[in-house]
Amino acid sequence: MLYLKLKRFYDLLGALIGLILFSPIFILLIILIKIDSRDPVLFKQKRIGKHKKHFDILKFRTMKIDTPKDTATHMLKNPDQWITRMGKFLRKTSLDELPQIFNILKGDMSIVGPGPALWNQYDLVEERDKYSVHSLLPGLTGYAQIKGRDELPIPEKAKLDGQYVKRISLWLDIKIFIGTLISILKSDGVVEGGTGTLEKSKNESSES
Repeated sequence: MLYLKLKRFYDLLGALIGLILFSPIFILLIILIKIDSRDPVLFKQKRIGKHKKHFDILKFRTMKIDTPKDTATHMLKNPDQWITRMGKFLRKTSLDELPQIFNILKGDMSIVGPGPALWNQYDLVEERDKYSVHSLLPGLTGYAQIKGRDELPIPEKAKLDGQYVKRISLWLDIKIFIGTLISILKSDGVVEGGTGTLEKSKNESSES
């Protein structure tokens, strides 16, 4: 597909523009994070990339330094106890994801693609294998993110990622990017420790 060949060019162009536009915000966030905590501003975490190759994702630190490592937020007991004051704002606004611009420039990620799974999220990896999701670079945002994000159960996330693999196009990427901006402004689907909460709420409604 021609678009897949051009997608890397669009990623580089978009990341460079984003880096220039967001550089003042980068500086401001770094200052605010350091005021809030003495811990490092950035943190690295091993994620699964294209063809299941591992890479280190970059994010602004939102959790305390002694938080259990390599553990998805939804797997932590009472995740709020680990999140810093500044971290709550960063996660709600998705600004903690901004350093991934450097992952895009490096070629580990794309602007739009499947969300990068933790190296030990074996259940998600197994589900994604059914849909050839790992044939693509993971994305800063993606189809599943605008369809429910943290509220979606893992099988549904993988299914949506599979739909993206089949339908990938420039127009779809533009729609997902715009949808992401709208979701961020509305804080849609952000639930700390809440993977699968949409399904849980449906089950609770049916039981009541």
